[in-house]
Amino acid sequence: MLRGGSLLGGKTGSVPRGNQHNVTFVSITQSFNTTTSMGRLTLNILLSFAQFEREVIGERIRDKFAASRKKGMWMGGFVPLGYRVENRKLLIEESEAAIVRMIFERFVTIGSATVLAKALAAKEVRTRRGRLVDKGFLYKLINNRVYIGEAVHKGTSYPGEHEAIIDRALWDKVHAILQTSPRLRASNTRSQTPAMLKGLIFTETGTAMTPTATKKGSKLYRYYTSMDLIRNRVTDAAGPQRLPAGMVEDAVVGEIRRMIATPEVRARAITALKSDMPDIDGKSVIAALGEFDALWASLFPAEQARIVQLLVARVTVGTAGLAIDLRHDGIKSLVRGMMAPQVMEAAE
Repeated sequence: MLRGGSLLGGKTGSVPRGNQHNVTFVSITQSFNTTTSMGRLTLNILLSFAQFEREVIGERIRDKFAASRKKGMWMGGFVPLGYRVENRKLLIEESEAAIVRMIFERFVTIGSATVLAKALAAKEVRTRRGRLVDKGFLYKLINNRVYIGEAVHKGTSYPGEHEAIIDRALWDKVHAILQTSPRLRASNTRSQTPAMLKGLIFTETGTAMTPTATKKGSKLYRYYTSMDLIRNRVTDAAGPQRLPAGMVEDAVVGEIRRMIATPEVRARAITALKSDMPDIDGKSVIAALGEFDALWASLFPAEQARIVQLLVARVTVGTAGLAIDLRHDGIKSLVRGMMAPQVMEAAE
């Protein structure tokens, strides 16, 4: 073993292994140096044995780790959400475990990580590190076999020492959904999306536009199409006769958000509510309307469609774009519903 020494600069006729910078080594405590052929041989032998010892130690550690994982033992690392570590064992952290169970159950109901991630983010559900839950985190969580009581090592799972949070039946339901093609799942999600503007959207001549769809392969394309175009009727309308459903729905929702944020709409909502509840605080109404974006993101497509039907009286499509007429009694009903928990608390 080398125990001290000094580095002496200089060039030699041959460069020992690992001596890329032409630096020689002279040992003070041992009788060899790299300025001679014997010294270079001795150094290379020592380096070879040192490398051998490092590899043997690494192999022993890896073998020990693998043997422990096969026994189901926790061997450290990042602690999964829903667990804590005590005495080198995973124990269930019930407050977090409830979140894990909720995520698995809602994924079975929704079938889309994208939609679920948006809903959880809107409800301020966060990871242990304080970040909002996103799709990447969801996929890691629902694929982590630790939640069914297993320990995984290099792709192989073994029965773990810890208690499971998710039962096998729920795990199998989630992974039956995951085995479906992501494109097919996305298509199914879109196909289940209700036409939120059904009965509300018209051309500038007053002709209704009805939901239609075409399918190419496994992909579904949704539209709102004028009845004049469907029935091949002559029309004086200069505006578009067919619009992509997703585009027009996003535009309508964006305009609803903008209009709700305007002082005029908020003032009308306060006036309408005070007719039924004279003691209502205007600031509370404004605060409730300010939460509309978060509420919208947390809703399922069917619930979003119901909100649009509640708020919108008519959407007119013309050459100048979209014109939206709001139902002020609908805004009144929306705010009353959003404030219901606060009203109940105040009554108590």
